[in-house]
Amino acid sequence: MKGKDVTRRPARRDRLIDERVHDPYKTRLKLPEPTICPGCGAVFHEGRWQWAAKPKGAHEALCQACHRIRDECPAGQVTLSGAFVKQHREELIHLARHQEQEEKGDHPLHRIMGIEEGEDGLVIATTDIHLPRRIGEAIHRAFRGELEFHYAEEEYFLRVSWRREA
Repeated sequence: MKGKDVTRRPARRDRLIDERVHDPYKTRLKLPEPTICPGCGAVFHEGRWQWAAKPKGAHEALCQACHRIRDECPAGQVTLSGAFVKQHREELIHLARHQEQEEKGDHPLHRIMGIEEGEDGLVIATTDIHLPRRIGEAIHRAFRGELEFHYAEEEYFLRVSWRREA
């Protein structure tokens, strides 16, 4: 075939890339503004959830944190174990709650879902993956011990383990 013009197209650079981390609680569509969460009172305004006065005529939608709390499906977990935990239980809980208050001031979706006593210590469940890291690092700075982070591959979940015996 003489005279056939074959031209090559350049490789496309606008391909969609599959996200590696899958969070089923992440909002898929943009919410109408303003939207208020009936569970916690957070307001979706200017593209993000924030603490603000309840606007008139606001739409209602459950925020991701309230949705996780309702479904009892944490995104993060901090496990505190060892003999030290039993002796300093109140201090550790107070430090975790303090970290939550500081984080929640700017990020309404970062909350502690619950604190349970286990056989060997405490288990703190959270609504996001940033707060467990913050709690673990704060406890490690204050009391030393052994700190480990375990990110679940292709999931939106962080497991933090802290241990101290004496």
